Amino acid sequence: MTIFSKIIAGEIPSYKIAENDSFYAFLDIYPLVKGHVLVVPKIETDCFFDLDNNYLAQILLFAQPIAKAIEKAFQCNRCGISVIGLEVPHAHMHLVPINSADDLNFNRPKLNLSTEELKQVQAAILAKIE
Repeated sequence: MTIFSKIIAGEIPSYKIAENDSFYAFLDIYPLVKGHVLVVPKIETDCFFDLDNNYLAQILLFAQPIAKAIEKAFQCNRCGISVIGLEVPHAHMHLVPINSADDLNFNRPKLNLSTEELKQVQAAILAKIE
């Protein structure tokens, strides 16, 4: 069972942004910037492009209102998407508010936000989801 499956099952707490029968979205607790969200399928699949066609199509539709909320909640040019998949063997997508391509550089130091800051980021995104 991956750490993401444990988060989805509620065994590990998370700052949930959205959920449906197939996907779960939550804040990255060590984000590149405030507003960094992870979107994961509820099925355990290691590689993102090993997901079946339906999941690949549906994950973007699930992420769309979250990305739009991120763009409204944080000062950025757009919400960037990154699929790296090396850190956790469970397919996932990063949604990150960006102003340049360098903002998606995962070699940069991550933020270490307090619980209160994470709750504020969560509330800011949730307030903008339509």
